Amino acid sequence: MSDARAGFWAEAWGRALRRPIAVAALAWIGVVAFFAVTAPFVANGHPLLWRAIAPDGARGPLSSPLLAHLSAVDILLPAGALGGAAWLLLARRTAGSVRLGALCCAALQGGLTLLAMTILRDRPAVERLLHGPDASLLRSLGLWSAVAGACAAPFLFATPLRSWLARIAAAVAVALACALAQGWSGAQRLANFDRYAEAEADGRAAASYTVVPWSPGQARTDSYLLPPMTRLADRVPAQAQTPLGERVHVLGTDGVGRDVLAQLIHGCRLSISIGLVSTGIAVIIGVTLGALMGYFGGWVDLLLSRVVEVFMAIPVLFLLIVAAAVLPRNTYVMMAIIGAVTWTGAARFTRAEFLRLRGQEFVQGAQALGLPLRSILFRHMLPNGITPVLVDASFAIAAAILAEATLSYLGLGPEGEASWGRLLSSANTSIGDFVWWLAIYPGLAIFLTVLAYNLLGESIRDAIDPRLRPTIR
Repeated sequence: MSDARAGFWAEAWGRALRRPIAVAALAWIGVVAFFAVTAPFVANGHPLLWRAIAPDGARGPLSSPLLAHLSAVDILLPAGALGGAAWLLLARRTAGSVRLGALCCAALQGGLTLLAMTILRDRPAVERLLHGPDASLLRSLGLWSAVAGACAAPFLFATPLRSWLARIAAAVAVALACALAQGWSGAQRLANFDRYAEAEADGRAAASYTVVPWSPGQARTDSYLLPPMTRLADRVPAQAQTPLGERVHVLGTDGVGRDVLAQLIHGCRLSISIGLVSTGIAVIIGVTLGALMGYFGGWVDLLLSRVVEVFMAIPVLFLLIVAAAVLPRNTYVMMAIIGAVTWTGAARFTRAEFLRLRGQEFVQGAQALGLPLRSILFRHMLPNGITPVLVDASFAIAAAILAEATLSYLGLGPEGEASWGRLLSSANTSIGDFVWWLAIYPGLAIFLTVLAYNLLGESIRDAIDPRLRPTIR
């Protein structure tokens, strides 16, 4: 059955990719995902390479402030992307569904571990332990290793890997990566970007920067509302003979002097993470409840159907606005809320498929063999009924991205993070002027990303529709 399923999806993907519009949508999603993973290495105001120069001309050791200021997420995202790609491409002896399931479990484990570390890091006791008189790197790594180990325990039973040795190795690898990344990043530090420019201007240092030498939160009082392709020296003559004056704001700056291109690049991470994580939460909840509804029917179906109808009546945007007023305004809360109220579509699709499948011979055979309910539902029935859920997930990702952009446009998005919606809201200044580059670029990014997911979902839906397959005569 697994081979037939793999063949079905390979055929469906091949049919979908014959459409140029699907290829274009995948290409744009790939571009957004690339910048989401590599944003700190593409747009960063900290020098990639830094060397102090003494008054006598002696050069100090080479360092990298960019690497020193990376957060745990900045480290784990590229490492996880490279490791996940290698796992999918090289582990050919493992079934494709098992490889994908193990990768999803590893990503979920890493996300929950980082969330637990973020919550604990702000506790006064942990703050004293990490930055008190007795603080040390070894103690920091020990603390984060204990937290990562506790978060890894449940995933020993959730991963689809067959061998217990492989399960333990996967869980330990993810936990160790999270602990090392958190220990490396340390606490959040205030970034004083002006000191780099001052040291370069005085000849006290030499520096090399990334492609976009600006951070999304790097603001300058002399760079308000610069048009695209403007050099700082063109606006501030005093910077004409300094390395800072030669920098170009490719897409201009906003009303507080922050580079628009840097914010767009870093905003890719928020949009992709909100879409994927919230939709993942919704799919997990919806598939679980839909499977129970379709398999048991009767009073279970009746009761859970009423629950589905209640959640369908909840307006997601207004719920997010209320939550922003009473809950912490961060990415995790927004992901949880969107995922917790948008699972109804997945539940209804799964219910319909399971109602169709529960009378099939392979399900009755599994029941006759006395297989556990978990195995019947999620190992035998779910692979045959997941197709419409996966198609719906593409549309759900687009809806989640649009919800985040709308909330950020209203000023209620995650605090301290670059967002396309917040950038779009600054197109109208406080004095009523319209700034065209603050409307076109983020608006185009939102439009293209939402459109790409919708077109991809339509292409997959058409590819798996039996009515559109060629008739064999």
